[in-house]
Amino acid sequence: MPVRTAEARWQKSLQDGSGTMRVGSGAFEGRYSFASRMENGTGTNPEELIGAAEAGCFSMAFANALSEAGHKPQEIRTSAKVHFDKIDKGWTITQIELSTEGSVPGIDEATFKTIAEDAKKTCPVSRALGATQIKLAATLKTGVTA
Repeated sequence: MPVRTAEARWQKSLQDGSGTMRVGSGAFEGRYSFASRMENGTGTNPEELIGAAEAGCFSMAFANALSEAGHKPQEIRTSAKVHFDKIDKGWTITQIELSTEGSVPGIDEATFKTIAEDAKKTCPVSRALGATQIKLAATLKTGVTA
């Protein structure tokens, strides 16, 4: 099975420092800092990357689950809002809100939502984030034709 890699480099102290994060494939490299993580400064942060990983993983798991149930999706779009809050024990990812919209011909909304919830539970990134509450809003785009 594949092993994925990533690396980070940080220089100086927490508040005065900065760094870069890079994924092993070379597809992404971004700068990050205290301001980009704890405030609204420019750059990326680990929480954004976790959000992207969760949205991407869920979208693939959902597409697969729909296909296995006989409903071939045309498109799945998912966004993630990662809540990064200071609680009594320090900074914590307290919640991830997924919002997904799918174009899936011939499926009813109830089935669409049930399969989405199951995919959320079985996506490998969701499993890795088991200590974090993950909420899902799933919307079936209407008027989709085969």
